[in-house]
Amino acid sequence: MADLGEENKVSGVFGGVEIGEENKEVENAGTIRNNYLPVKTGFWTKFKNFWLQEIDWNKEIKVELTPYQQKVEDEINEFLHQDITWKKVRNFLFQEVSFGSKK
Repeated sequence: MADLGEENKVSGVFGGVEIGEENKEVENAGTIRNNYLPVKTGFWTKFKNFWLQEIDWNKEIKVELTPYQQKVEDEINEFLHQDITWKKVRNFLFQEVSFGSKK
């Protein structure tokens, strides 16, 4: 190895840089790799796991409503599926409208 300020040229290596001895093991200082350590799950990991989860599209989805929710849903369905006739439309368009008090 070259000391600081000295140049040690090595042939056959890109840039002429000598890494070290061939049989020497390189230690990864400061990094602990252990699969048994607890890991805190972050927001983006939770977000990714939720949006990329596998979904069984053939599975039946069952929705249970409270009595009040069922009543509101029935009223909405009744309104949306009512019979609309020309007579009802004409009566709505040509109804008498009053502004303020009528004497």
